[in-house]
Amino acid sequence: MSVKKNRNKVLMFGWEFPPVISGGLGVATLGLCKALSPLADVKMIIPKSVPNFDIPNIELIGLNSFTKEQLQDLFNQEHEYSFHEPKFNGKSSYGPYSKIPENEFISQKFYDVLHEDIKPFEIDDLYAGDVIKKVIEFARISVQYSLRQKFDVIHAHDWMTFLPGMELKLRTGKPLVLHVHSTEYDRAGEHSKNWVYDLEKRAMELADRIIPVSHYTGLICERHYGIDRNKIKPVHNGIEAVKHTVKKSPFDEKLVIFFGRITMQKGPEYFVEAAKLVLEKHQNVKFVMAGSGDLLRPMIEKTAAYGIGDKFYFTGFLNKVMLNELLAVADVYCMPSVSEPFGLSAVEAVQYGLPTIISKTSGVAEALTGSMQIDVWDVQKFAQYIVAALDYEGLKKSVVEANNHSLESITWENCAQQVVDVYNSIWEEYQA
Repeated sequence: MSVKKNRNKVLMFGWEFPPVISGGLGVATLGLCKALSPLADVKMIIPKSVPNFDIPNIELIGLNSFTKEQLQDLFNQEHEYSFHEPKFNGKSSYGPYSKIPENEFISQKFYDVLHEDIKPFEIDDLYAGDVIKKVIEFARISVQYSLRQKFDVIHAHDWMTFLPGMELKLRTGKPLVLHVHSTEYDRAGEHSKNWVYDLEKRAMELADRIIPVSHYTGLICERHYGIDRNKIKPVHNGIEAVKHTVKKSPFDEKLVIFFGRITMQKGPEYFVEAAKLVLEKHQNVKFVMAGSGDLLRPMIEKTAAYGIGDKFYFTGFLNKVMLNELLAVADVYCMPSVSEPFGLSAVEAVQYGLPTIISKTSGVAEALTGSMQIDVWDVQKFAQYIVAALDYEGLKKSVVEANNHSLESITWENCAQQVVDVYNSIWEEYQA
């Protein structure tokens, strides 16, 4: 019988990891790893590591660093390679950021990849090209490597890493913890029952614990994936404290900002609709939509059709330095997401003293209770809140003060301790 561990040896799987990131997933994975390091021994396996990028007390393994000879040695140690091929239904699409053609079948893809010759794992862009193949190759190699490691618990971040987590659970009997930062339900809605959804569901069913990044996401796991609520343990993300300087804006107008992927999930059309209403009464405002995505061009066309194109800046993707420059001169932050598991960008805005307007369908609404919260479809109220945040200093001050108080508990240290508590709850259950 397993016993409770004082210091867990954690085998962790991630897809994004700084400096190779595309969004919040990599930032969150790094934040948790750094905060976990005093509490557990963490070996992090990722697709791509960068030379000389080290995290104190974290053993970082990038599959791209294995040579052909090293891979052959790994696979030669086990003469007959086997893999519990999941049987998924439906055609494939992938997330979290875009889609691939829906003509790839998971069973055929498994067969093709698992019978290829062993070769070095090469990946330039995590989400470009044949992502399904990359995900399966990642699982194939990382499982073979991991079977020769010592660990107490398997911890996998989002669907791209669920395959090795499931396989190792089946082959070693070690407990599996899934960290759910985003779901296919968030990305594509409840009618998208494709193989990514099926993978998520089967992994959740197999897992010992599921850590969604909010109670909101936990309810999605329960209601839309049919998962037992007793093994769902929500843990809010944290954020690193930053020192910032609010700068004088170079613009005469007030600046209202939106940043993130410009996709259906993030609700950019509601931001444009609200801006149109604001500008009917308040001309001294400009709006910034920072980010890229499949709805970028439609949003540009929409502002032109409304005759407000001169009031919008579309910046494209901004790196961290440029984003901080934007936050330093902005007046109001908006996050009208249709479905947002957490929403670290809202917390970043709070760190810069910005009043925040966020959707009720977001995890961060649980943590930033002082924010102005909207139903995304209610663009009238959305517009009213923007005007109020711009014009009423007392309201702005109360929102900022309430959110600053909330920041005290939104730390990676709190997050890491709660994750360790989740690990320990597994050992306590095994002892019972």
